Amino acid sequence: MRFCSLGSGSTGNAWLVESGSTRLLVDCGVAPRRLVARMQAAGIEPESVSALLVTHEHEDHVGTVLPFLRRCEAKVYATWGTARASGAYLDLPAGRLAELAADEPLVIGDIGVRPVPVPHDAREPVQYVFDDGRARMAIVTDLGSGTPHLAAACQDLDALVLEANHDTDMLWRGNYPDFLKQRVGGPFGHLSNDASAAFLGQVAGPRLRHLVAAHLSIRNNTPERARAAWAAVLGARPEDIQAASDEGIGWLQVA
Repeated sequence: MRFCSLGSGSTGNAWLVESGSTRLLVDCGVAPRRLVARMQAAGIEPESVSALLVTHEHEDHVGTVLPFLRRCEAKVYATWGTARASGAYLDLPAGRLAELAADEPLVIGDIGVRPVPVPHDAREPVQYVFDDGRARMAIVTDLGSGTPHLAAACQDLDALVLEANHDTDMLWRGNYPDFLKQRVGGPFGHLSNDASAAFLGQVAGPRLRHLVAAHLSIRNNTPERARAAWAAVLGARPEDIQAASDEGIGWLQVA
């Protein structure tokens, strides 16, 4: 199994997860031409995508689904709530939408997929755990708090993409209006560096080899602050922790 980011942050999110002949696109919020260019730079043609998994209905995760689907025949997987709340973003042709249920595993080609519910200000948001029989990884972004249920689903991982959206001090001292600070920092908003570090302390095990900080705010965080918070919990070096940017990151092979 391997994975890469085609964009991570408020300007657009998209991840690729690949095993065997199966390629999954997780979220599709990057501008269409940029998305295809980054995908081709990673050696992947849009036509080869097996399925598109959506986490929730916010535009930076689902806003470019329809343009992308003109390039491939993949089905879109989303919860009932996400599909309904996405409106025109998921106004798909007949047969292109497959509704999934939180916590009900499914298999897409060579990859087992478990959608896990998370607390976020969306209709029915989920994040995903992937297992190809040899390796396990999870992509966990856009949540206000790490729940015991999510922590249980993220045990024995070989790779973890985890949100580190903001530094709490930077958020509250910054120029966001108060309502937005409350939303971002609230229990249904986004994980701070400290909150994600606390969650990481619950799930990091001996198998974990790849750790990527994701969905970092350009205004309210820095990669250095996110890495430092995680390194303190893990007893690791900050430089051993990767941070995905708006431009994404290259392929990482999950051993």
